[in-house]
Amino acid sequence: MRTLYVRIIITTMAIMIASAVIAFAVTNIYYQYYLKPQNDEKITHIANNIVEIYNHNNNQSIDDFLNAMTDLGYKFYLIDQEGTEKTFGDPFSSTAMNERYIEKTLDGQIYHGIKNYPWKPFVTGFFDNELVNTIGVPVMVDGERQALFVRPNSSQQFGEMRFFLAVLLILTLLFSFLLVLVSTRYIVNPIKNLTIATKKIAAGNYHLKLKVKRKDEIGRLANDFSKMSRNLEQIEEKRQEFVSSVSHEIQSPLTSIQGFSKLIKEEELSKEERIHYLTIIEKESKRLSLLSKQLLTLSFLDSEKDINEGQKFDVAAQLRETIQTTEWQWREKNISIELDISSVYLKGDPRLLQQVWVNLVSNAIRYTDNNGKITLRTHEKKKEIDVVVEDTGIGITEENIPFLFDRFYKVDKARTRTEDSTGLGLAIVKKIIELHDGTIMVESTLGEGSRFIVTLPREN
Repeated sequence: MRTLYVRIIITTMAIMIASAVIAFAVTNIYYQYYLKPQNDEKITHIANNIVEIYNHNNNQSIDDFLNAMTDLGYKFYLIDQEGTEKTFGDPFSSTAMNERYIEKTLDGQIYHGIKNYPWKPFVTGFFDNELVNTIGVPVMVDGERQALFVRPNSSQQFGEMRFFLAVLLILTLLFSFLLVLVSTRYIVNPIKNLTIATKKIAAGNYHLKLKVKRKDEIGRLANDFSKMSRNLEQIEEKRQEFVSSVSHEIQSPLTSIQGFSKLIKEEELSKEERIHYLTIIEKESKRLSLLSKQLLTLSFLDSEKDINEGQKFDVAAQLRETIQTTEWQWREKNISIELDISSVYLKGDPRLLQQVWVNLVSNAIRYTDNNGKITLRTHEKKKEIDVVVEDTGIGITEENIPFLFDRFYKVDKARTRTEDSTGLGLAIVKKIIELHDGTIMVESTLGEGSRFIVTLPREN
């Protein structure tokens, strides 16, 4: 399996080679359709000028004249009516030509061999040193018409330049490949570090710090990876804390149950003592049952992303039902209930939201002294509804409010710890409200009471 480093190198080099081939092919097409006709026209003009200069200088032989003209970077091929051939300048690589073209030139026509030179893929005809790739013009020599074929001497005109361009191309490709090797390693190294870091995280090591100072996509990826590592570390800490809390909450009643069961089994007890110990075992069993039920509820809520299919229901009806359900609790403490609610409809899971109101009202009753007061009110907004549960209980200190909805968090300093308290009730409340796209806020003053404000989107 190829590594990313090798893949980038191979891909980059393949792109460079393909780009060079495509560029050469496009350049050749451009030459064939645009430059070749222009070159043909230019050399035709030069050939006519050479003939005109020779005609104005009849005191010089054609051989001496053409030999002198080769110094200007051209080569010539002269043929007379009898077929005698002469070459001036560097020889042609091929002198093969259709006799028909020679005869037409001898008859006074111009031969456009450059413009009509056949197409050769990936080879520009400009450098093909063949007789057919020339311009043929008639010239009068000693009263006889002969055919003069002219083409640039590319090796003379572009010899050094061709070598320079070849060296330039080779060095460009060579240094490009070397720079690709170096730059690719620079790009891939942070990804290798991320791969190593991923393996460490998979092994449970979340204390990672990636030293990546880049500001590109890889730098942003490294920053996001570091954030993910920190989040995983926090989640792991919370998980361990959660396990520890669950273990503690389970161990405490189990210890009581085991201890009192052993005491009942081994000791000679009176009926009153046995009933007392059995009552304690019953309470601790109920506490375990409540804890188990709330843990299952939290597990269910954690697996839910949102409330996909809700139903429409009246919040006011739920609040009245909650007051009726908890009536024996608030009547036992002689707590007065004040309702300031109006019918307003929400869309969601009525069973879950009923649990929210029961938990909030039960908490208010639990932490409100005898002869206290609990107020429930609703406040309608344009797109939302506020449900307020307010009590005149013992209140919560300001430093404890931010942690109030954490799992297993108990405000022992401000509230008396009760036997049926697990520290999960408000965590469940918050999770249910968030699943309904709502929020919950707490306002409290120690010794004066607390106010829980639930905000939920209204049914349109």
